Amino acid sequence: MNDFVQPMPSLKNQFDDDELLKSFLKIKIPEEYQKEVFTNLSNFGQRVVGDILLMSKDAEENPPCLVQFDCWGVRKDELKTSKGWKDLDKVSAEEEIVRIGYDKKFAHYSRMVQFSKLYLFHPSSAFYSCPLAMTDGAAKLIELYGDEQLKLKAFLHLTSNDPETFWTSGQWMTEKSGGSDVSRTETIARKINGKWKLFGIKWFSSATTSQMALALARIEDESGQTIAGSRGLSLFYIELKKETGESNNIEIIRLKEKLGTKALPTAELKLNGTDAELIGSIGDGVRLISSMFNITRLYNAVTAVAAFRRILTLAKDYSSKRLAFKKIINQHPLNVLILAQAQVDFHACFHLTFLISEIIGNDEVFTTDNSLKLNHEEISKILRLLTPIVKLYTAKKVVTWTSELLEVFAGVGYVEDSGIARLYRDNQVFCIWEGTTNILSLDLLRALKKDNSFSIFKKMVHQKLQLITSTELKAEVQKVFMATEEVERVLEIKTKRDECELEGIARDLAFSIGNIAAATGMLEHAAHANSPKNAENIVKLFLEKNLSQIGKFDQARFEKLQEVIS
Repeated sequence: MNDFVQPMPSLKNQFDDDELLKSFLKIKIPEEYQKEVFTNLSNFGQRVVGDILLMSKDAEENPPCLVQFDCWGVRKDELKTSKGWKDLDKVSAEEEIVRIGYDKKFAHYSRMVQFSKLYLFHPSSAFYSCPLAMTDGAAKLIELYGDEQLKLKAFLHLTSNDPETFWTSGQWMTEKSGGSDVSRTETIARKINGKWKLFGIKWFSSATTSQMALALARIEDESGQTIAGSRGLSLFYIELKKETGESNNIEIIRLKEKLGTKALPTAELKLNGTDAELIGSIGDGVRLISSMFNITRLYNAVTAVAAFRRILTLAKDYSSKRLAFKKIINQHPLNVLILAQAQVDFHACFHLTFLISEIIGNDEVFTTDNSLKLNHEEISKILRLLTPIVKLYTAKKVVTWTSELLEVFAGVGYVEDSGIARLYRDNQVFCIWEGTTNILSLDLLRALKKDNSFSIFKKMVHQKLQLITSTELKAEVQKVFMATEEVERVLEIKTKRDECELEGIARDLAFSIGNIAAATGMLEHAAHANSPKNAENIVKLFLEKNLSQIGKFDQARFEKLQEVIS
């Protein structure tokens, strides 16, 4: 009897092996930066399948644990993490994964380079990308709204490339009373002896080993009164340790038992008079934290796309080795179909996400000759429009395709030590972090109403597509134009009707606009790609489906749906 050994998928240098990323950057990044960028990313692409992957493995195998008391009954609240987790922190600083976005070494391409590096890092990071997202978001907020003292104290730490001085940041917004509805925040800020002290429970706080955090709280006046709702919330800066090294009156109630992201320490915290500093003005908290969303939601999208690529890469490699029914399985038509469809959707997610990296780069480092051919206000409005879309779109796609691609591995994909099952659990989080699909769809409606941003988006799409002169892509360009017109017509009609009608199609709007933006990026790439035939085939396959997917939703239908679930 022969002993059968299952073929194991393998990973190559994650930059050198990524033809899409290389082709995209070669088109977008000016020649003066290319050699440095490509060399850095190639070296890093090897590290993420070498020593960094081993750090991740150690962090996954040795998840964080909480020691609340010592043997004498003294409360310690010591959170222990693995060597791998600590080493990932050092790598993040040394490789400048946050810093690249702020030193602007590559001008308005800096964010594009930074997110390329994050894209390579995430699948081998044991979700260390999560504290980095909050760190980058905090750095952005402090850069915009922090006073000089806070910039010197925190900003320099958050953007440091020295592991000894690098800080990460927590983001303490979520409370059990509210979740995404921060207007229900119950944490209180009291001024005692001239200093702000916070009291309350933060229910879901990731990156609990960070040196600092940003938290929302409701200021209590001398009579014990607070202002209800979002307008009563203020933003505070917290350091987790006092100068003495003692805890800043922060009690770790418990570590969360989560579906996935096991290596990432996520805790429920009680603030017992925690020293804090007010950022900005009283009652300005919600407005200030909105500045972080462009960063943290884009991190969510980049890491979702990275996770999508990792499982797709493993599935394609495995399919080239696994023999079943007398054929290597990538020769079976149904398997080819699944892998091809996944590849097409992956390209859509990639181009949507990196289009936003181009937009945010032009927003942060604005020049009148920017690549988008828009003024600064228009760029900012498009960024506001597309940020919730890119997050929800990529999150849903990676969850769907992780489930589908797990089947490529069959039984071995369901086994824990294959690593595939962990990807399945972990990738579910992308739909939860930074707002669920429904929350983000409603956020999109707010952006559409406030800024007339769809017309600016349409202008950007038309400007980009008008530069595509390839006769091979003429029909595809026309399909995108038509889809844009269709969405615009629906918006004109629906905004004149009942609010319920517009909310009922909010998801459809989000995915339709996401499809249009993705197709625009795909067509732009196909027109300039090194291997145009493959890029053309992919965008043509993507455009076989209708880009606009807006269904009918009215009051009568809403009432029927209510009856169905009652």
